[in-house]
Amino acid sequence: MQNLSPTSDLAQVCISSLLCLADRTMPKKAKPAGTGKEEGPVPCKQLKMEAAGGPSTLNFNGPSSLFESLISPIKTETFFKEFWEQKPLIIQRDDPALATYYQSLFKLSDLKSLCSRGMYYGRDINVCRCVNGKKKVLNKDGKVHFLQLRKDFDHKRATIQFHQPQRFKDELWKIQEKLECYFGSLVGSNVYMTPAGSQGLPPHYDDVEVFILQLEGEKHWRLYHPTVPLARQYSVEAEDRIGRPTHEFTLKPGDLLYFPRGTIHQADTPPGLAHSTHVTISTYQNHSWGDFLLDTISGLMLDTAEEDMAFRAGIPRQLLLQVETTAVATRRLSGFLRKLADRLEGTDVLLSSDMKKDFVLNRLPPYYEGDGAELSTPGGQMPRLDSVVRLQFKDHVILTVGLDQSRSDETQDKMVYVYHSLKNRRALHMMGKEETECHGLRFPLSHVDALKQIWTSAAVSVKDLKLTTDEEKESLVLSLWTECLIQVV
Repeated sequence: MQNLSPTSDLAQVCISSLLCLADRTMPKKAKPAGTGKEEGPVPCKQLKMEAAGGPSTLNFNGPSSLFESLISPIKTETFFKEFWEQKPLIIQRDDPALATYYQSLFKLSDLKSLCSRGMYYGRDINVCRCVNGKKKVLNKDGKVHFLQLRKDFDHKRATIQFHQPQRFKDELWKIQEKLECYFGSLVGSNVYMTPAGSQGLPPHYDDVEVFILQLEGEKHWRLYHPTVPLARQYSVEAEDRIGRPTHEFTLKPGDLLYFPRGTIHQADTPPGLAHSTHVTISTYQNHSWGDFLLDTISGLMLDTAEEDMAFRAGIPRQLLLQVETTAVATRRLSGFLRKLADRLEGTDVLLSSDMKKDFVLNRLPPYYEGDGAELSTPGGQMPRLDSVVRLQFKDHVILTVGLDQSRSDETQDKMVYVYHSLKNRRALHMMGKEETECHGLRFPLSHVDALKQIWTSAAVSVKDLKLTTDEEKESLVLSLWTECLIQVV
């Protein structure tokens, strides 16, 4: 084994459940539109509920606790059964303590100090306004100056979009890091600050699952039926194509809105009121079954080709010159796909996964206070053969397999890789710049069962690890301990 080379609160709560109009995701008990006539926005059904002694702010005891408190008083099971990837949900709360907490996440007044740290147009901040159904970008060149930014906000009624504020705001880092653990997917955010009587963006849909937290002021929202459910790409939609809104409502500080990717939406700050600030937290970009299949099948095919000569046989001459794929080639490909499906169903072997690697490479590091020494310096007792150890930072570590990238010859052996995000740089999160280094370890494929023991056990005795020699066992746990991935219990 060796280090990887560089690559790498009892408050009364008002809830509004937004029920979609007569679409394929409507629950059977819901009353369908039926008449075929175009209807106005569905009124938000007001349901008075009491939050059973829940906290006013978020619960950071763990990823599940955090998400449950984020969507409270909706239960997690209800959310994923009735709303996730299906229809919008709005939670309107009359909770001053929660409103105060939300307001602390990001305020318009924070911009002055942030600009003094060196923000740049395009990279960190966009300035825009919706004019005649189109987005008008008002960015300047280079470095952002606060006085100019405030001038555009006050006089041009422009929206200020701040990219990935978790890079600078600790509480958002704390929230998003837990959400990345909960979803197992990258979680980004943008803050939108819009003056009264203005709108920043035209109607559009996104390729991400969206959670809106209203921080300051009020925001008037209109949602429309998706033209592309669970869309894989961002797209602006013309006003004359989207019809009337299915839902129309106003968010206030402490309120939360969720809608699935593909939901057409637009939002504006009501006139005569103060500015609005909200943060959009998003996840599940390129995180579908189709993406996972594409990720899985390449490694599976390569493994199968090593054992089955039919996969290594050449395609017919001039096949690539044909306008259409021939019937013979189509039948042959179908047969290969059936073989791959049979092999996949019959295996429990750890498969190669670029999705795993990309996630851990680009996600936030664990939230910490102070200098974060626990992420870079091994703590506690050094593990030995008679030690009992357990994995730590489990939500930040993945196992995958791949060829030994340290060898350039033709006989590259397959290795098991342990990647982690303990040393990732928060400042680069979701900025389109990959880490310059993959943090972790690699081991011979013969170590995979021992690693699975450590991953699946609450604690495991070093001497019981499934390795041939005591030396291998001690060496494995020492390597993991040096990387701060295990501790002696």
